[in-house]
Amino acid sequence: MAPGLSGAAAPAPAAPLLLALRQAGVCFGAQVALRDITLQVHRGDRIALVGANGSGKTTLLRLLNGLLPPSSGQRQLGDGGRVGGRPPVTAMLFQRPFLLHFSVRRNLQLALWLAGVPAAERAARVDGALQRVGLQAKADQPARSLSGGQQQRLALARAWAVQPDILFLDEPTASLDPSAKREVEQLIDAFGQAGMALVMSTHNLGQAKRLANRMLYLDAGRLLADLPVDDFFHRTDLPPEAAQFLKGELPWT
Repeated sequence: MAPGLSGAAAPAPAAPLLLALRQAGVCFGAQVALRDITLQVHRGDRIALVGANGSGKTTLLRLLNGLLPPSSGQRQLGDGGRVGGRPPVTAMLFQRPFLLHFSVRRNLQLALWLAGVPAAERAARVDGALQRVGLQAKADQPARSLSGGQQQRLALARAWAVQPDILFLDEPTASLDPSAKREVEQLIDAFGQAGMALVMSTHNLGQAKRLANRMLYLDAGRLLADLPVDDFFHRTDLPPEAAQFLKGELPWT
């Protein structure tokens, strides 16, 4: 990691390693979006990425998920923590979910087909995922006819059905009303409680405190702090940029 502040973030280092970046950077032509990022994601991590607009949060999520290759350094997959070893399964939820002009059920079926799930398993996974997010009654409706909150719940169901080890979330409640935000937060929390590692960008520090056990602070493409949540909010020796960010976001309280 670039010079910054780190601590013994939960879970304990003995938790199985899922993913690691080692001095990774991303450039878009001459523009440096991320530089010298070193971090690890373990099973049980619930990570909140925070920082100002343009700090690199979405780029970091895309790098972690393999949607962007590193321009420098390395992205390494762990063995998933399973006997025999396997690469971790990942899924990503965007701020505005991309849904096809199909039914709710068909959107899930297609995602499972693309993920290589055997045909014999797909129906049960679809039903279980829709039940998980409370959309069973909407299964045959056009996905794009759903409300914003329902669409985000469908996107969560689609991710859940793939059974990922790590779920990446990019501002998952930014465009939702307060009631829909609570529903989506409850689902995200339930996914974490079930053992799924979560890596989520957010501007809502209250949300980060509710859902995360670890905070990453980004500034101009640099990772300046990687701390347990309580330490991030209460330490007096944060990097000046992180301290100023917290001060500027105090209305979240």
